[in-house]
Parts: sequence; C-alpha cells; structure tokens
Amino acid sequence: MIARLRGLVDSVSADALVIDVNGVGYLVQASTRALANLSVGQPIAMHIETQVREDAITLFGCPSEAELAAFRALITVQGVGGRVALNILSVLTPDQVAHAVAAGDAASLARANGVGPKLAARIANELKGKMGGVALSAGAPLPVQAGARIVEDAVAALAALGFKPMDASRAVSEALAELGEGAGLNDVVRVALKKSAR
Repeated sequence: MIARLRGLVDSVSADALVIDVNGVGYLVQASTRALANLSVGQPIAMHIETQVREDAITLFGCPSEAELAAFRALITVQGVGGRVALNILSVLTPDQVAHAVAAGDAASLARANGVGPKLAARIANELKGKMGGVALSAGAPLPVQAGARIVEDAVAALAALGFKPMDASRAVSEALAELGEGAGLNDVVRVALKKSAR
C-alpha cells in the first residue's frame, strides 16, 4: 500500500494532481484547499490513503497528518466515500471538522458538495467522541457538554445576527468553556458576542 509520496507536482486539475516520483506519475485525489496554491514543478510530499476496489486503485492525498486523520474518520461513516470526505475537507479545516462534530454542528458539514442535511447529521452523530486523532488548535476549544437545547438556541441566535454557522458554533463553545454547564441562554449569547468582538 502507498502511504506517502514525495516528488514534484507534474500537473494540477480541479480535484486532483499528478505527483512525479522519479519519473513515475501518481494521480492523487485531493481537497481543493490542498490543491489551491500548487504549481507545476513544485516539490511536494503528501500522506496517502490508498483505496483498492475491484475496478480501480484510488489514491487520496492529504498535506498533513491532521487532514489524513480527519479523512480516515469521515470515510468510516456510511454514505461518505473518499470524494465526499475531500469535499468536506475542501470547505473545512481538520480543526473545523472536529469542532463541528464535537458541537453537533451539522449545518457547517452540510456546506460541502454532496453532503445533505441527513448525511451531515449522521456524520456529526457517528463521529462524536471519535475525532480524538484530529488535534484541535488552541483557537478551537472542545465544547463543554451543556444542554443541547441551549447550544442550538445560542447558535441560532447568533446566526440570526448574521454569524456564519461555523463562527456561531465556535463562539458558543468558547462561551460555554468559560461559563460552565449551568449557564443560561442569555449569558451564553452575551459572552459569545463579547468573545467574537475581540
């Protein structure tokens, strides 16, 4: 199995690249985020997830171990193949995926092509507590367990004020981390607004 490739970028398309490794070109599917700033001839190293099927061998590439861990977690969910996982990682960083799952934020996951509301909810439910391999950055604290209703209402309140779902979810999680589990809705919204105004 191919686990890692190091070589030169031979060509780049909308959803894949060819990596030239000592004269052999490997076609690697990747997220648009990973492909965004690549140029032909540039040295590159990618972590690879190899999928073998009866009719094809497909290589999926991730520029970091965190993205590879997120990719592997996503494809364990029924209905999420390699392409859909890459679509999710095209709109969300590994940190944001882990945060969305931890917060039950299906709306952020549903921003990806091929991910409807039902699949987004399934991803959030099935991966909850299983994204430990994806390290969250200091800017994305794990949400404190609180009443799901308060979290939903607080996120909805911020969304009504024009916040994007991911930003609203992150601000609410930070507020809950500061206030603790017994916090009321008004306090959560107030502190979330204060934190996002920094």
